[in-house]
Amino acid sequence: MSAPVQVTLSPEEWKLVSALRDIPVSPLKERLDALFAELVKFAADPKCSESQGDGVPCTNTNLDCESCRRVTDLIDILRRRVSAA
Repeated sequence: MSAPVQVTLSPEEWKLVSALRDIPVSPLKERLDALFAELVKFAADPKCSESQGDGVPCTNTNLDCESCRRVTDLIDILRRRVSAA
């Protein structure tokens, strides 16, 4: 087990952390942990596969490009499917 980490969390952050910790160890939890890690990584440093006119990768997920839309649409689909279950 890892050493405890002391950090101040907002109520929403604590709710999320608590919910993640309540999931029993299983292949599903491993998949969720990997998915959340990738989503957080993308959200913290969004790099679109599309390049801007100057050839530099786009870091603005507010633009209406196909790559960003695929990611945000997938997140929306997952949210709808999970909330419908």
